[in-house]
Amino acid sequence: MGHQRLAALALLFTKTRVPVGCAAETVTHSPQQLLAILDSHCLEPRRGLGQNFVVDPNTVRRIAKLSGAGAGEAVVEIGAGLGSLTLALAETGAEVTAVEVDSGLARALRDIVADHDVRVVVDDARTLDWAALLAGRNDWRLVANLPYNIAASLVVDLLGNVAALKSMLVMVQREVGERLAAEAGDKAVGIPSLLVAYHGTARLVGRVPATVFHPRPKVESVLVQIDRHPVPPVEEPLELIGTLLRAGFGQRRKMLRRSLGAYVDPAGFEEAGVDNRARPETLSLRDWSRLAAAADFGPAATQ
Repeated sequence: MGHQRLAALALLFTKTRVPVGCAAETVTHSPQQLLAILDSHCLEPRRGLGQNFVVDPNTVRRIAKLSGAGAGEAVVEIGAGLGSLTLALAETGAEVTAVEVDSGLARALRDIVADHDVRVVVDDARTLDWAALLAGRNDWRLVANLPYNIAASLVVDLLGNVAALKSMLVMVQREVGERLAAEAGDKAVGIPSLLVAYHGTARLVGRVPATVFHPRPKVESVLVQIDRHPVPPVEEPLELIGTLLRAGFGQRRKMLRRSLGAYVDPAGFEEAGVDNRARPETLSLRDWSRLAAAADFGPAATQ
C-alpha cells in the first residue's frame, strides 16, 4: 500500500475528539469515510453477501446499548463488515470478537480496530467452530446484522447448538424479525417462532430505517432481542415437538385433525386440551408440548 493511501487511511480512522462534557467520540464512519475506506482497499459492497453498512453513529450506539455490551462483558459480532458497529461495541468497554466471512473486509477491519480490544476472525458463522471460538466463557452476548437468506436458520441453529450464547440482538429484515418474535395467533408465526420460543424469549426492540445504511436497502430492518431460558419452558423434548411442528406447518391451511392425524387421535387432542379443528398458527408452544405428550409417534415418527 502506498504512502498516500496509508496517510488517507490514518486520517479516516482518527477519532474526532471533543471537549470534556460534550458528546462522546465519533465511533462510526460517515458515508464519505465509508466510501473512501472501500476505495482504498479496492472493495465494493457485495450484494450476494447482503453487505449494507451502517453509517449513522446514533444507530450503532443504540444497538450497542440494547445489546447489554459493557465492561466485563464478552460480545461476539457476526457480520462485522467495516466495523461501524464493532467500534461502538468496543467503546462500551466490552471484550469484542468480530466475525467476518469476507476476507477483503476483514483486512480493512483489522486496520480500523487496531487500537481497540477487538479480535477479528475470518470465518463463516454457519460453519465455524463455535465451541473453540467461545471457549473459556459461557455468558457471551451475540450481536449481528444478518442477511435475509440466512437470518432465521442461523438464529435457530445458534440457539440450539451454542449454549455459551446467553443473549442475542440481531438486526434483520422486518419480515424475518416479525417471524422470529411472533406469538400464537400472529400471522407471522411459524416453525422458527416456536423453535426460538423453546430456547428463549424474543421481542422486537426497535426499527432501523433504510436511510442509515450504505448501500441503502429496499427494505426496513428491525432489532430482535432474544434472551435464553435457563431451562426450556416445556417438558416434552424438542425433537418430538419438532416432528409435530413440521407436520402441522407443512399443511398450515388444514385443520390439525388432518395435518396431525398420523400422530394424534381424537382422544389425544382431548387429553392435550387442543381443539382438533384449530390451525397450527393458533397454538402456543405449551399447546404443542401437550400434543407431543399425547401423541403416538411410533413408525410415523421416522417417516
